[in-house]
Amino acid sequence: MKVLLDYRPALRDRTGVGEWVHQLAQHLLARTSSEAQNAAEFGLTLWTSSWRDRPTPASVADLEGATIVDRRIPVRPLTWAWNRAGWPNVETLTSRSFDIVHSTSPLLLPSRSGLRVCTIYDLDFLAHPERTWAEMRRDYPRLARAHAARADGIVTISDHSRRQVLRMLEVEPARVVVCRPGVPSWAAAAAPSQRTGPDGYILFVGTLEPRKNIGGLLAAYRHLVDRDPATPRLVLAGRVTPAAGAWVAQAQAPPLAGRVDVLGYVADERRSALYHGARVLVLPSFEEGFGLPALEAMALGVPVVASTSGALPEVVGSAGLLVEATDTRALADAIRAVVSHAALWAELRQNGLARASAFKWPEAAAALLHAYGGWLDRARKNAPAGRT
Repeated sequence: MKVLLDYRPALRDRTGVGEWVHQLAQHLLARTSSEAQNAAEFGLTLWTSSWRDRPTPASVADLEGATIVDRRIPVRPLTWAWNRAGWPNVETLTSRSFDIVHSTSPLLLPSRSGLRVCTIYDLDFLAHPERTWAEMRRDYPRLARAHAARADGIVTISDHSRRQVLRMLEVEPARVVVCRPGVPSWAAAAAPSQRTGPDGYILFVGTLEPRKNIGGLLAAYRHLVDRDPATPRLVLAGRVTPAAGAWVAQAQAPPLAGRVDVLGYVADERRSALYHGARVLVLPSFEEGFGLPALEAMALGVPVVASTSGALPEVVGSAGLLVEATDTRALADAIRAVVSHAALWAELRQNGLARASAFKWPEAAAALLHAYGGWLDRARKNAPAGRT
């Protein structure tokens, strides 16, 4: 089985999607290399293309066994040609042929030889295109349904997202597989926080974009500060998008001035320290296909306050308090409860440590390999002479 995986989301600042792509590649290789027969039959090619960003030896050191095909092609023109013209195909770009061509976005990569697989993390771009920008606003709402209909397989990251795909895109269940993220390797290697006292800041981790409900978080935090000036600091960690200007200005103006830290993207090597300094993680998102920061926090012993939206209840379970994303008073009350009540904090911490252990990358890799095999078998039965 020869697989091409689009590695581009992992080239820079691994947010949730980039982390999912990198870890899945790593564990696909680990799983197939554990048995000689699998290693001989499985080949993974990682496709990267960018005018300025290159995979460095350090960034791919844990991907031994993969073939990396790196082309200095600007991302935007290539993406436009792929999405709008279906050209050039990956076989031409790589001088290789594949059994599976796996796009790590909702839009398929052009291929003349391989089964075409796409990844749909959530469908917020269909329900709320105003929360998106660039390719996600220009192409995803217009093209995602047609690409899903043509896809030989669709990969998603939670039961919530799978239900969305089945309902909104009317895809038959046999073509959709769930590959849930596991605890990232940097978090798995770190010891859980040993914090026991009332200190520590209120932490948000994620891209500062409309879907994450940063405005609601700032409104809830203002309620807390108005009620109790001794409320811990708020730390916002994540890439600052063009849409975040108003929130950053609000955080820097009275009455929040001097109380909110906007850190920008925090790399893996600094992230365990970031979580270890937190009293609680808050994710008030309007929609999440999974919510990887919640899993990171749980694995490191940090309780979670999250919204009831998307897949967050599926991930957090009893390891946090869940409130409606639009109810800023309830969000403030939940944060205050976790910060102020030691017994509740300790209970949520223990629940989180136990729950995080259930999310495993080897299981995600096994599910994907099984799905690849099933889709190939199905294609061979339906087209015995081979795909043209």
